[in-house]
Amino acid sequence: MLKKILAVLAMLYAAAAFAAVDVNTAKAADLDGLKGIGPVMSKRILDERKKGKFKSWEDMVSRVKGLGDTSAAKLSAEGLTVNGESFKAAAAEKKETKAEAKAEKKEAKAEAKAEKKEAKAAAAPAPAASAKK
Repeated sequence: MLKKILAVLAMLYAAAAFAAVDVNTAKAADLDGLKGIGPVMSKRILDERKKGKFKSWEDMVSRVKGLGDTSAAKLSAEGLTVNGESFKAAAAEKKETKAEAKAEKKEAKAEAKAEKKEAKAAAAPAPAASAKK
């Protein structure tokens, strides 16, 4: 019976070790417990969080000195989240937004080119019809 209780406790401890840590609710000890975050980085995160909660990974990366996309991806893999969202999901959303903006720009460019071509055609004199008798 004791072995079963110890086994259950061990499994609960293992599950807790892999639990996600949300940056907006984590304490310094929670952040320090993640591989890749030391006392200095956790202090920077907590100092920035005092100014306001992080809205997204992009917001956190832009506000916390020394944190970039690469380190954000590693921290996300270790279990850090921003508002329950992993970095991969945020990066995918950012990539999708970029792709949409690129497509819109390409479409606008094609429309401008077509309008320019139409204007040029309207301004050119019509070719004279040759009269053969």
